Amino acid sequence: MINIQDLTVLYGEYVAVDGLNLNVKEGELFAFLGPNGAGKTTTIKALTGLLGPDLGSVSVGGHDMQTDPIKAKSIMGYVPDVAVFYDKLTSIEFMRFIGDLYEVDRSKLNDNTVELFQKFDLNSFSHFPIEELSHGTRQRLAIAAALVHDPKVFVIDEPMVGLDPLHARAVKEELRARSDHGVTVLMSTHLLNVAEELADRIGIIDQGKLVALGTLNELREGENSSALEEIFLKLFEDKGPEGS
Repeated sequence: MINIQDLTVLYGEYVAVDGLNLNVKEGELFAFLGPNGAGKTTTIKALTGLLGPDLGSVSVGGHDMQTDPIKAKSIMGYVPDVAVFYDKLTSIEFMRFIGDLYEVDRSKLNDNTVELFQKFDLNSFSHFPIEELSHGTRQRLAIAAALVHDPKVFVIDEPMVGLDPLHARAVKEELRARSDHGVTVLMSTHLLNVAEELADRIGIIDQGKLVALGTLNELREGENSSALEEIFLKLFEDKGPEGS
C-alpha cells in the first residue's frame, strides 16, 4: 500500500534521506523509529507529498505521489508532529471543513464526526474555538479530522504528543482497530513502548537509511536482546547524542 523506492531527499548538500526503500502492506501497523535528525519526518513529508524527492519515488495505493498526487492524497489521512488548524473555527466546523475537502457525503460526515468525537472525548469541545483548546485536545481533534474521510492509509508523526494516559489509550486502540480492519498505518514515534505494544513491524532509521527492519521478534533475534529499548540503544550506543 505504501511503496518507497530509492528515496533520496537533500537539504542543500545535506542528505536527509539516503536511498531509502520501504514497503508497508495493506492492513499493517508500521512503527518508524530513529534518533533525532535520522530522517523520519523528512521521509514522512515525502510520503505525504509535502516534499518532492530528489531521487526515487513514493506511491500510495498504487498512485505515484509525484505524477498522481490528488489520487494518492485522497486515500490518505495525515497528522504531522505539530498539527495546523484554522484557530477561529470551532471543532465541529473544522471537522466539516476537512470533510468537505475530501468530498465526504454530509450524512456520512456527520455520522463519522459523532463516532470520532465520542471515541476521542471531544463532544464537550464541539463548539469551542480551536484557539481555546488545550494541546492534548487539539491533538485529539487533529487525529479525528484526519480520520473523518475513512482513509485507507493513515500516517501519524508522534501520535501521543500532549496526551494523558486515558486519551493515549483511546488513540492506541483506534490505531490498532483501524489496522485490524485493513487500514495501513504508519506511525513515527520516540516512544519505544508504544511501538513495542502496537506495531506489526518496526523500521529503525539512522542518517537517512534503514538500519533495522522486521517484527519485534525478528529484531530481538537479530540483536540478541529482549526489549526494544535494548535493541535501539545497542544500535546507537557508540554514536552518542546528536542534535535534531
